[in-house]
Amino acid sequence: MQQEKVKTLEFLTNFMIGGTERQVVNLARGLDRERFDLYVGCLGRSGDFLKHFEGNRIPLSEYPINSLCNYKTLQEQWKFAGHLRRNRIQIVHSYGFYSNVFSVPPARLAGVPVVIASIRDTGDPLTALQRQVQKVTCAFADHILANSHAVRDRLVKDGFNPGKIGVIRNGIVIPEQSGDRGFFQRELGLPENARLIGVVSRLNPLKGIDYFLKAAAILAGRFENVFFPIVGDGIDPHYTAALKDRAARLGLGRKVIFTGFRLDISSILPDLLISVLPSLSEGLSNVLLESMAARVPVVATKVGGNPEVVEEGVTGMLVPPRDPAALADAVGTLLGNPGLAARFGASGRSRVEVHFSLDRMVQDTQRLYFELLCNGRRASRRFRLRQLPDL
Repeated sequence: MQQEKVKTLEFLTNFMIGGTERQVVNLARGLDRERFDLYVGCLGRSGDFLKHFEGNRIPLSEYPINSLCNYKTLQEQWKFAGHLRRNRIQIVHSYGFYSNVFSVPPARLAGVPVVIASIRDTGDPLTALQRQVQKVTCAFADHILANSHAVRDRLVKDGFNPGKIGVIRNGIVIPEQSGDRGFFQRELGLPENARLIGVVSRLNPLKGIDYFLKAAAILAGRFENVFFPIVGDGIDPHYTAALKDRAARLGLGRKVIFTGFRLDISSILPDLLISVLPSLSEGLSNVLLESMAARVPVVATKVGGNPEVVEEGVTGMLVPPRDPAALADAVGTLLGNPGLAARFGASGRSRVEVHFSLDRMVQDTQRLYFELLCNGRRASRRFRLRQLPDL
């Protein structure tokens, strides 16, 4: 007799290119379709990752709102609860502040057996009120899933129930070999002897790009033929313009290249001598994992989950945040010691293969789903038995 599939709904804010969205796509690709019947919910049906779900004919429902606290939102939450009941969804797994606050209460109201809220950052982008709202909302979830121990520690410090919090780190598709070395460099029109120190990141103040530019100015005065591509864009064009103005005022000229948003990161990474993550706050960075998988040595700030990815002095270097001099010194050490950089690259690749593979992430998530579902069924059975009259 064939076992009934577990009806599972993953809930996202939207499908824009980002670390969380990429992890949900990876999970959707890896989930065992013989055991799981996958649904997706969202607040906005937009973004480049949307085509993955539509192309694979995964049922997708949208609940458009412009605020978390108005009558329209209550209507959409009621609609979502009805969708869960009609389709007999057994697991709801939401990701991020807006998705958690929107989806957890109606999932509970609909009687979904297992409700999971994912929190994938240390809360720095949120206001104090938003952090409190998320804490209250997540109290109704069966489980809170973090993507690093740093995030878990922050949640415990903020008063979340530690017994409810688990950690499953990100997993990535590991390329069998590096891409075409020289492609990105030729596209940028740089000389053959150019040395590229790059940042791949969204452009927002928490990513620390200002400090990278200051470090780049220091390095440009120490080393010849160094260039600093910044790959990514942001939602605030004024901030992007301010970064470009800062680079010009630092005298970096053509040394700093803002490429804008790119989908072909796997084609870019092989041309980087060093991948830099200057963040002021971080959950667990996919870019660090992808760089290490491409055998690119990394320099990152010692914040959030970065120390869980980068083994200091073995797979890369960690520096204090907001310290361009320390950042420049670390990058300079690797520029001046190609043998050390190569060892870091090889060790980083090995670390990702062992600890951050997509298969490991998917297997851990599936195991958690079944464990919570079984626990929920046992709890429900105990409740029903307590309601039986004495004989």
